[in-house]
Order: sequence, then structure tokens, then C-alpha cells
Amino acid sequence: MPKWMDSARDFLGLGEDPYYDDDYDLIDEDVLEDPVETPDPPARTRARPARVAEPEPADWDEGDGGVRMIRTAPGEHDPVPAAPAPRSAAFPDSDRGVVRPLPGSAKPEVVSPTRFDDVQSVADAFKKVQPVIINLQGVDRDLSRRLIDFASGLCYGLEGEMERVADQVFLLTPRGAEVSADDRRRLSEGQLDEYAT
Repeated sequence: MPKWMDSARDFLGLGEDPYYDDDYDLIDEDVLEDPVETPDPPARTRARPARVAEPEPADWDEGDGGVRMIRTAPGEHDPVPAAPAPRSAAFPDSDRGVVRPLPGSAKPEVVSPTRFDDVQSVADAFKKVQPVIINLQGVDRDLSRRLIDFASGLCYGLEGEMERVADQVFLLTPRGAEVSADDRRRLSEGQLDEYAT
């Protein structure tokens, strides 16, 4: 190999390390040391291994997440059972579940951005759990692509949905909001003027 390549290799640290000294290469493999024998201690001082009682199958208790908890021996660390929560006389069957109202249909807000800074209004409405219609008709192709990228990231980050409802018209629906079937039909027909504020 030419000398200039050796110099370049050494400069880049790819060559052999001159400081590397492998002492193990010098040891003969035929030389083995005799193992040191230690005498057994007398029987009376020899420690006996402690016997661990194997838990019986009845001692197993199912815990959360597939973890099995071993119960302690009776009388040893017995937990005090928690008192059941008092039931209200007004709601005797209150442990059946929680009733939550269904989200109502929200009127979508229409945004027709002309520059990238207009996405602030899209994000603000989306964070208020209001559906947003982004009208990109007549917008430059590069700007349109950036706006779609932002909107899809917004929907992904806040667990919403994004769908194309017409040519260059997108509906962003936040989690917990609904758009009525009638509104969806109007959007697919291109009737955006009804939503203008």
C-alpha cells in the first residue's frame, strides 16, 4: 500500500493503534494453572441452605396485568378489607356505569387560506373541538401541499380525522365532534357558501 494511503488511514484513525498492546497474545495457551483446592469446612460449621416452601396452587391470587400475587401465610400481614363505598339512597344502582351525553353535531368552520400563516386559525378552531373545512381551491400547489401536511399532522397529534370531501376541500374533525350527514352531503356537493361566516 502506498505510503500516502497509510498516512491518510492513520490520520482518520482507521489504521492500527500504535499504543495497542495485547498482552494476551504473549501467553502460551499450553500453560494452565492448577486450581486451588480449599478443604471443606467441618460439618458442624457448614451452612445448610434454607428451604423455601413452594406455594400451593390455592395460594396463588390473580393480580392486575397477568401478574400472580402470592398470599402470605394466614395471620401474617393480613390486609384489612376496605369498606365498600356507601350507596346513595337516591342512586341505588350507581355502580352500573356512567351515562355520558353523545356529542352533538357542530357546524364546521370554513377556512380558505391564502398563505401558510393562516393555519393558526385552523389549529385554534380544531383545538376548540370544532370541525374545520379547509378550502384549498385556487391555492398554489406547493402551499396546498404544505397546508395538507400541517392539517394531517394536526389531526394525527390531536387524534382527529381528516377526509377529502370535494376537490381541494378537506374536512378536519376533532375527536369528540361530529358532522351531520346533511352537512357532509352539502360539502360533497360543493355547497361551501352556506358555511361562510
